[in-house]
Amino acid sequence: MHPLQISKRSISRVLWALAWGLTSPALLFAAGSEGNREPEEKTVESMVVTASGEYKPLLDQAGNTSRVDSDVAQLTRPTHSSQLLHRVPGTWITRGSGQESLASIRSPVLTGAGSCGAFLVAENSFPIRPAGFCNVNQLFEVNLEQADAVEVIRGPGSSRYGSNAMHGLINTLIAKPGAVNRFSIEAGQDNYWRGSADLNSEGFRALVNLLEDGGWRDQESYSQQKINLGYEVEKQADRLQFGFAASNLDQETAGYIYGENAYKDPDLSSGNLNPEAFRKADAQRLSGRWIHDLPGEDRLEGGMIVRHSDMEFLQHFLPGKPLERNGQNSIQASLLWHQELTRASLALGLDLELADGYLWQYQDAPIQDGSDYLIATRPAGKHYDYSVSSRMAAPFMQLAYPLGERTEFSAGLRVETLQYDYQNNMLDGNTDENGQPCGFGGCLYTRPADRTDRFTSLGPKLGVSYRLDEKRQVYITANRGFRAPQATELYRLQSQQEIAELEPETLDAIELGFRILDENHYLELAAFSMSKRNTIYRDSEGFNISGASTRHQGIELDYQARLGQDWRLALNGSWALHRYASDYSAPLGEQIISGNDIDTAPRTLGSARLAWTPGSNTETELEWQHTGGYYLDASNDPRYPGHGIFNLSLRQKIGRNWSIGLRITNLADRAYAERADYAFGDFRYFPGRGRAIFADISFQQPRQPGPGI
Repeated sequence: MHPLQISKRSISRVLWALAWGLTSPALLFAAGSEGNREPEEKTVESMVVTASGEYKPLLDQAGNTSRVDSDVAQLTRPTHSSQLLHRVPGTWITRGSGQESLASIRSPVLTGAGSCGAFLVAENSFPIRPAGFCNVNQLFEVNLEQADAVEVIRGPGSSRYGSNAMHGLINTLIAKPGAVNRFSIEAGQDNYWRGSADLNSEGFRALVNLLEDGGWRDQESYSQQKINLGYEVEKQADRLQFGFAASNLDQETAGYIYGENAYKDPDLSSGNLNPEAFRKADAQRLSGRWIHDLPGEDRLEGGMIVRHSDMEFLQHFLPGKPLERNGQNSIQASLLWHQELTRASLALGLDLELADGYLWQYQDAPIQDGSDYLIATRPAGKHYDYSVSSRMAAPFMQLAYPLGERTEFSAGLRVETLQYDYQNNMLDGNTDENGQPCGFGGCLYTRPADRTDRFTSLGPKLGVSYRLDEKRQVYITANRGFRAPQATELYRLQSQQEIAELEPETLDAIELGFRILDENHYLELAAFSMSKRNTIYRDSEGFNISGASTRHQGIELDYQARLGQDWRLALNGSWALHRYASDYSAPLGEQIISGNDIDTAPRTLGSARLAWTPGSNTETELEWQHTGGYYLDASNDPRYPGHGIFNLSLRQKIGRNWSIGLRITNLADRAYAERADYAFGDFRYFPGRGRAIFADISFQQPRQPGPGI
């Protein structure tokens, strides 16, 4: 038996029990690390966590890193990842129903079964899911709403973080205990309310976020709870930090609306064609990090994270509306040795991971409406029931070598091996669960026989940074991102495909950047060119195959400025071309032509924000969000025109400890689509919400010093 093949709920109970023990005064002895907390002597503006996983002055790093700090969240009070991450150039988080989302970082919106493997989501630099077991909605498992900062690396981060950091990395930072305790409650339209707390004492921090939303569409609502616990301490040359994170989501889901420009019709937009749809998901993570200072500036760092997640949802978008359950238990351990050489800085590391995942799909009854083909090929009963155990090992290195007083050369390399051991818990082949054949050539759902698959990938990176002076820098990088095929792409087969012979996707990227950073201005301008190979897709016969190619080029701008004492301006934008670089057939016989734009890939994205802070008691921000037009399928014919919306946020301090806030989303009440596509012969939209108003009241006071809680 695989060591992680234990009860799916037992690890969840263990994690909660450990979290309870962690917060007991007798066991509060944890400490912080350089990997997820900012050095005391450095300012937020000048320090970021780089692709190497370490804090580094912004003007000394080769490569981009965008940072959204906690003051943004305190003012705008986001309830969805899209409301925060649109501030990052080249990044687009499209919102579905409730807390559902799809990600785009220097890419189109990727929608395949394993396409979520192109983006790594991390918490304090720990991946929140194991390699090979991504989920398109995994962003709702992290507490972006209360994070100290959210940092985004745009483009490949595989040289340090491995598989699933191919197109980019989203790292949520929950730092050391703060100096202030906060409580707030917020209310709004459609039976919306949220309560949150940020509790701090000597070495201890607890974050709690509770949200209820009745939904603006018919029978669309969700309830969500998030908690983060941490404790840290330093003892001589040792630092230790423990953290616990948990989230729970219970959601009634509203699906697409259909018909060209349907999102402009208020009755259609507020309706729900799938009132039976739902999603339930929970996740827990327990992490620890130890840092030991060695003689000189050398240090040894070790880390470990234990993870559990479960999800159940109705696939209302498929004929027969089957129910799916999936989940994973996993553990990852890391060891890192930092050594300061005579002229260089060297880091050698090793990541090890064990995971155990499962997937189960069941259709409750035969299809009642639809063609004879749909009825015959999608029988009632179990479609899939399999488990996958995985093992991952990845040594890596990072080198920084000065070439002069102003120039630094950097290099990185990661070699990652990922092995899957797949076990089918049903009859092999292309039958119903009882072994009966289907009509029209066979059942849609195919179950491969037990097998083992192994993938080895290399992620190199080279970079040079040059300081023009104390305030300006230029850099150039060349690196490769990769992702191994996800478990669902290998073992959730259809159309009588018995084996999916897939290769790891690779993304080769070159980036040229320029920065200015002074007391009143910050500017980052980046140009990139990327080539993706072995893209995994589903062909016109329903087979999961690889071998397609795409190209991605663009320019990104991130600008912030102080305009006098009371005004601040922030701009971010991107112009990019995402194009097919090979010809092939897509599902339903759609022909993809090299040189065409990839569907759901706006050429322009951006936002502008003007903030007014007259004194220390009042803060306002007017925001404009822009999403450019994009094609809805590979033919480059049907198109969504794009949109722009305005948001307004206000906060007023009352007395010493109290403040009130008001936020208005979609200020002009514009009709728009959060996401659009064209499939099965029709336009499909997730409609955007009209004008909505929310108000909150908050209390804060400095924490009292002293041991324990």
